[in-house]
Amino acid sequence: MRIISGSHRGRRITAPANLPVRPTTDLAKESLFNILWNHFDIEEIRVLDLFSGTGNLTYEFASRGAKEVVAVDIDTRCTRFIIKMAEELSFRQVRVIRADVFNYLKHRGEGFDVIFADPPYDMDNIIDLPVRIMEGNWLNPEGWFIIEHSAFIGFSAYPGFFDVRKYGKVHFSFFKKEG
Repeated sequence: MRIISGSHRGRRITAPANLPVRPTTDLAKESLFNILWNHFDIEEIRVLDLFSGTGNLTYEFASRGAKEVVAVDIDTRCTRFIIKMAEELSFRQVRVIRADVFNYLKHRGEGFDVIFADPPYDMDNIIDLPVRIMEGNWLNPEGWFIIEHSAFIGFSAYPGFFDVRKYGKVHFSFFKKEG
C-alpha cells in the first residue's frame, strides 16, 4: 500500500502479513480522494475511519493534512500497527481507538466531517451502519458518511444516501446528513 498524496506522497507502507484485512485498492482510494478533494478542504476536516485495518485511509487523510483522524478497529494487531506507523510518520493528528465499531457507535457522537467505514464485506450487520451513523450525532451538518462494500449490498433506499461509485469490485456508497 502507498500514500498517494500530501506530505508523505509516494511512501510505501508494508503491513504485517498476519493482519485480518482487505485494504482499499490504490485506484479506489485515489478516486475517492478526488471526490473528497472537490467537496472538502481536507486540512479543515475531522475524520472518523471505522474498521481502519491497516490504517490505509487514516494515513492518506493525515498526509493530506486533515485536522484530526480517529481510527477505530477491534483487532489489537491492527491498532498497534496504526499507532506505530502514525508515530513513524509523525502524524500527531491521528488518534487510535481499539474497540468494536458497533459498541463505539453506541456512545455520543463527536461531530465528524467525513466518516469512512470499510467493514468486512461478509459482516452480518453491515446494513445497520448507515442507520447508526445517520441517527447518531456523528456527522457535522455538511458531513459525509462513506461505506465501502461489495456489489451484493445496496444502500440506495437508506436515509441520507446520495450516490454510489464503483471501482472494479469496490463500491462506495455516500450519505449526507438530511435537514
